[in-house]
Amino acid sequence: VQLQASGGGLVQAGGSLRLSCAASGVILSIHTMAWHRQAPGKQRELVAALTSGGRVNYADSEKGRFTISRDNAKNTVDLQMNSLKPEDTAVYYCHADGLTTTQPMGLLVDDYWGQGTQVTVSS
Repeated sequence: VQLQASGGGLVQAGGSLRLSCAASGVILSIHTMAWHRQAPGKQRELVAALTSGGRVNYADSEKGRFTISRDNAKNTVDLQMNSLKPEDTAVYYCHADGLTTTQPMGLLVDDYWGQGTQVTVSS
């Protein structure tokens, strides 16, 4: 299983970016797909998460500015980021939790991280 993230870049404050992440492999299902970020010198933090059943969780600082969406059939998750601020600058990681695959010995449920994509917001 691999998670491939894309869509990062440099944008001015107030601008928008859309991040995308695709999970590839022989995947039966993914319970939660999420975006996390890590700024220099800070711990990785949750940005937004979305379950296969549609339950959404946003960090307080992103509510109203960011929108997470996913395509369960394609195993993709997007993050639309609007009204970006310099403090949104970070490496953004997609995360798949409760990802079920078939293995020779049966089903495997695990979590996976993407490689990260840089988002830089200039003031």
